[in-house]
Amino acid sequence: MAADKGLHIVLVLLFAVIATRLIRFVARRISKRLDTGNATDAVLRPESVKHRRAVSSVISSVAIAVLYIVVAVDIANQLGLPIGSLVAPAAVLGAAFGFGAQRIVQDLLSGFFIITEKQYGFGDLVALTVTAGGDPARGTVEDVTLRVTKLRTGDGEVFTVPNGQIVKSLNLSKDWARAVVDVPVPTSMDMNVVNDALRDVSQKAMHDDGLPELLLDEPQLMGVESIEKDTVNLRVVARTLPGKQFEVSRRLRALIVSELRRAGVANPEAAASRTG
Repeated sequence: MAADKGLHIVLVLLFAVIATRLIRFVARRISKRLDTGNATDAVLRPESVKHRRAVSSVISSVAIAVLYIVVAVDIANQLGLPIGSLVAPAAVLGAAFGFGAQRIVQDLLSGFFIITEKQYGFGDLVALTVTAGGDPARGTVEDVTLRVTKLRTGDGEVFTVPNGQIVKSLNLSKDWARAVVDVPVPTSMDMNVVNDALRDVSQKAMHDDGLPELLLDEPQLMGVESIEKDTVNLRVVARTLPGKQFEVSRRLRALIVSELRRAGVANPEAAASRTG
């Protein structure tokens, strides 16, 4: 009898190991299938693909957790542990641990809403503001579970952020992005000459090597953004592919500096930019 129970426990544990590997294998296959035919750059994947990949990751982790619970209950039954009589003590113990587990529950609930509301998904470029304050955690989403979000920065570092501590999420790569370049020019310059030069930049950007593939439409000259004592700030904006606003703004600045020099505008190197 004891031998039968021992064999049963061994088989159940073996089943749990095989089932865990199978769940993870299926999750990886689903992720690879979602990536097939899509952009190699994770940021440029369709939003539906990013969301489905995050959901598949969560489902696999939840399935493994449920599997372990079922296996633990079955083993307890085989060992003759009184599961029914343990319910009341477990409830008391659960209430005691509940106060200490509030943060974990908060993480799980926050992760659930992050995924269901499609705030961000695998491959998105995000900036997460946490309750501890300081600079936002910024990087590319490498993994999203119900409890944590993992981001990889441009330097290769990895942030692990508990979902319950996220108070604000800024998605920099959802659907499309915008490159904004502010160009300060001396007030002594002829604004018509400067405007013509910047419009030429917009047209040349659509024929520049590699830049049209990053743009959704031709950059637009918005006109005078602000006036200071010695300079007038003109603004050029461009809609870009998600996550490519920084590269586009750098390349636009190079074109602007070259065109302003050609037009005889003084100090074009002073052009400053920001992205949004």
